[in-house]
Amino acid sequence: MQSDVVLGAAHWAYLISVLVIIITMIFRANVVVPSVIGTLAVVTAITGSPIQGLISIFSASFVAAQELFNIFLVITFMTALLNSLKRLEADVKMVAPFRKVMVNSASSFLMIAAATYFISLFFWPTPAVPLVSAILLPAAIAAGLPPLVGAMAIAICGQGMALSSDYIIGVAPGISAKAAGVGADVAVLADRALVLSWITGGVALTLAFLLMRRHFKPADSRLLDAWMRQAPDSTLDDVESQGTYDKAEMARGTAGNEHTVHSGLSAKEERYSRILAWITPLAFLAVIGIMLLPRFIPSLPVLRGGDAAGLVGGVAFVLMMIATCMAEGPRRMLDTCPDHMTDGFVFAFRAMGSVLPIAGFFFLGASEATSAILGIPLAQTPSLLFELISAGQHLIPDNHFLVAFGVLLVGMISGIDGSGFSGLPLTGTLASALSPVSGLDIETLAAVGQIGAIWTGGGTLIAWSSLIAVAGFARVHVLDLVRALTVPVLTGMAISTICAVLVFG
Repeated sequence: MQSDVVLGAAHWAYLISVLVIIITMIFRANVVVPSVIGTLAVVTAITGSPIQGLISIFSASFVAAQELFNIFLVITFMTALLNSLKRLEADVKMVAPFRKVMVNSASSFLMIAAATYFISLFFWPTPAVPLVSAILLPAAIAAGLPPLVGAMAIAICGQGMALSSDYIIGVAPGISAKAAGVGADVAVLADRALVLSWITGGVALTLAFLLMRRHFKPADSRLLDAWMRQAPDSTLDDVESQGTYDKAEMARGTAGNEHTVHSGLSAKEERYSRILAWITPLAFLAVIGIMLLPRFIPSLPVLRGGDAAGLVGGVAFVLMMIATCMAEGPRRMLDTCPDHMTDGFVFAFRAMGSVLPIAGFFFLGASEATSAILGIPLAQTPSLLFELISAGQHLIPDNHFLVAFGVLLVGMISGIDGSGFSGLPLTGTLASALSPVSGLDIETLAAVGQIGAIWTGGGTLIAWSSLIAVAGFARVHVLDLVRALTVPVLTGMAISTICAVLVFG
């Protein structure tokens, strides 16, 4: 790194803006406006032109949209698929077989955890919460599992383990890799985030089971009767007033999408429903196989760049067409499929649209993105965050563990506002800047930051995140759920960070 970096007005504007954004996150407010103001200030300082600064408010978000639009498309296709499956109750049938082995508290805990992870890995936790709560949680409670413990399993495996890796849909690793720049390999980052999510989730699940096992009870149908008489947690109504909009939107989506029994299906529709309940998970398991096999058999072709996300989206679209054709017939499918697509786009932009101006600001920390935003040659573009890190290199501890835990802490702070995704541009950019100084891989640091941001803000440690939806469906108080999750989740994140340094460092 350079040792004679001269910091100018643009560097200080970027640094102050980052600090303001972090403080805004701590106060649980939306960071879109501070990000836009920061973009205006930084570009004005770089170019000396307020007009160029105003233009950059648009161009920064536009560049971010170009980089991240494949992520929006995958969300769109997966949401469209889920909507098509609901018409024939195939989504419910995918989960129902888990009930057959829920004979006691321990087996119920494991089945709820497995079902939540399975559904959340393919569709995000949005449908997993109402599905598991409506189909599996009542059976688990009758088998003796306390509602609070069931809610802990749902949060750890859905909002924590599945969402923090986001291995199938690829939103989280895609944002982290884009923010980290050209030096980051999104496939490697996704693999490492997956392993770290397993470690964090495994530790958290084990501790939750051991700490709460004394509350397990023998199977008794009266337990379910008592639970059904409880009122749902009223704090679900407050979700819009806390934290940032994207995670609140996801929580509201689950709250308004409770899976009750649909209108009766005909014998033909029942047959189609069972077929879809089998071919959908099998198709995505095949996708996982195609993505993983080249890493064990080098002769097989490797999916590069956005090919993995494209494969997931393409499979989802084909399955959506099949499901819609089965439900509506070939003629009506032509009109219904576009409706599913429109609904998917609406959800994608409502859930993730606020990430664009935030990412646009943090992209200014790297010269490649700044060049695209300003439309000037790369050689004339400053690398603000890298130069700031270089100027303060003497302040960075020469210890891999301290650096990794520092990135983890930044990720956790970015999640305090209740949005696990809004902090990813920050942790990704920070990982790229710290990697040359610390000697740790970019992908490792970005994965650690991703774990911290999403486990915290995605819905395991913050009461005003989508954890409020889990508490509402389980009919437990959200603060009780936060208290119960704190020790298992923090321990899991600490151990996974240590493993990241020892194994991947």
